[in-house]
Formats: sequence, structure tokens, C-alpha cells
Amino acid sequence: MKKAIVLTTLFALSLSLTAGEGWLTNIEKAKELAKKEGKTVLVEFTGSDWCPPCKALKKNVFDSKEFKAYAKKNLVLVELDFPRDKSKVTKDQAEYNREQAKAFAVRGYPTIILMDANGKELTKKVGYGRTSVAKYIESLKKAIK
Repeated sequence: MKKAIVLTTLFALSLSLTAGEGWLTNIEKAKELAKKEGKTVLVEFTGSDWCPPCKALKKNVFDSKEFKAYAKKNLVLVELDFPRDKSKVTKDQAEYNREQAKAFAVRGYPTIILMDANGKELTKKVGYGRTSVAKYIESLKKAIK
């Protein structure tokens, strides 16, 4: 019985930590995973249901096969969403997202922050200028080096 409760709790927690496929919603968990796997953390601050540049970045870059393949080998992904539809995130998640946006001085969407597994910021990008997937990945590689 205890095992079933523990497994159910772990499953529920895992659901609360994922945004989209392969995306976490907690920076601390992402840093832990990055340390374990030797990866870099990419944090996206987005307005998924109202921000045109955010939608374009997701469609043109993050949803591409090329980016997914690169991310799988090199990145731990975090999505912190600020949707207009408040049912898309829990109250606790919305509060966490606001705290992180303040801590990282987010002033526009999308904001992308690359950090090492210790939380050291490597680069911060605001906006999306319709960069190709190849150029976007190349810019990430340069920031990581």
C-alpha cells in the first residue's frame, strides 16, 4: 500500500514538473539534472497563448527535429509560462514563474536564458527575430563554449 502511495505521488510530481514534451517547469530541478547529465540549462520565459514571437520561436525552433535532437544531447529545458488563460498553470506554478522572472529581470517575451548546472548565466536573449533553426543552435553553441 505504501509503495502505491509513493508511486502515485511521484507520478503526480512528475506531471507537475513538465510543461511540454521534455520541458521542466522548475529551474532547481533542471540544474540538478544538468549536473547529473553534464548539460546546460535553457530557460524560456514565454507567453504561450498570447505572445506572437513566443509562438513563432516554439513553432520554428523548439518544435523542430533539429532543435529537439540538439537539446536531447546538450540541454535541460525549462519553460516558465505566463499565459492569459490562467488554467494553463497552477497558482503555485504562476507564483514560481513570477518569482523567477523577477530574479532574472525579465522585461519582455520570449526571454531565453542559458545557464550552467551551477546557475551561472551564460547568455540572455530577449525576443525572436525569425532566426533559422541552424543559426539558433549555432548561437547556443557559441554561448556555451
